[in-house]
Amino acid sequence: MAITTTAAVLRAPGGLLSVEEAVVEDPRPDEVLVRIVGSGICHTDLGVVATASPEQLPLILGHEGSGVVAAVGSEVTGLAPGDHVVLSYAYCGECDNCRSGVQMHCRSFMALNFGGARADGTTAYRSSDGEIHGHFFGQSSWSQYVVTSPRNIVKVDPSLPLELLGPLGCGIQTGAGAVLNTLDPQPGSSIVVFAAGSVGLAAVMAAKAAGCASIIVVDPQPGRRELALELGATHVLDPTRQEVVKEINEITQGGAQFSVDCLGLPSVVRQALECLASPGVCASVGFQGADNEMAFNQGHLLFGRSLVGVIEGDADPHTFIPRMLDLFQAGQLPFDRFVQTFPIAKINDAIEAAHQGQVVKAVVTFGD
Repeated sequence: MAITTTAAVLRAPGGLLSVEEAVVEDPRPDEVLVRIVGSGICHTDLGVVATASPEQLPLILGHEGSGVVAAVGSEVTGLAPGDHVVLSYAYCGECDNCRSGVQMHCRSFMALNFGGARADGTTAYRSSDGEIHGHFFGQSSWSQYVVTSPRNIVKVDPSLPLELLGPLGCGIQTGAGAVLNTLDPQPGSSIVVFAAGSVGLAAVMAAKAAGCASIIVVDPQPGRRELALELGATHVLDPTRQEVVKEINEITQGGAQFSVDCLGLPSVVRQALECLASPGVCASVGFQGADNEMAFNQGHLLFGRSLVGVIEGDADPHTFIPRMLDLFQAGQLPFDRFVQTFPIAKINDAIEAAHQGQVVKAVVTFGD
């Protein structure tokens, strides 16, 4: 037996998404069927929309899903129909990195998250004209029903606003985790966040929760600088009008102890390094493609500065998503301040709004 679902399907590289009916297989014994309530739109999704090759299509994207368990396979334990859940990235659970607790560096990460299929090459999704590639980040949550693995699933309190929680599985996890897991700043320390999108604002809120004394945000958009101040930034800088590194050195009296690059542009990464004190650490979470060469002064690094790449906030979702929700309920991670919802039928409008910077975090929602 299978179930009919509404899904946003990418059928042409760079094209509009087609919102259409598709069919989802029943979950296998080790899988779970989830009814998606909300799913975030992330920069990673948009990158695939723009660059997908013909052999990847048709494809259902989406990897910031939240929803309700609809059915569980016979081998699944700890989950039951009706559970409220957030979905995060896929990992094998068997390789050396997974067994060591660093599943964000799973040896099969690329295949499981970007392969467009299960590990065995099959897909649970199809339409009247054939199979649809899915299982994006193990979920493809731009579909109302998804087949996923228990490893992707984190149970959450049913009293929480479920349709808003999906971005905790990637974007907000990435920004908050870069601060709380990777950098782990001490109270009273200084930090600079480059770009105030959802990832950067999550980093700002996490820095405030960690007790950072100076939280400097660099972003060209006045509205986002204002929102950053409301969410915990102590200073904001406009890179189009100010000498960013000079201003940071003056604010911090010699450089910041930490920085977070949320763009991955070579010029921004260089500024995020040059603004550091000695010692200092820059966490780079921005992504501009796998081939992204950049140059910086190695002598600057030699004096106790370092650059570290961060994937998924260096987070184990099963422990970090509950931690973020504790902060949210305590008023310290109010990510709902920058989430805007769109019905799935308006997903192309949501994507355009994200491209134009009209929304910080767009989330598409599904009716019952």
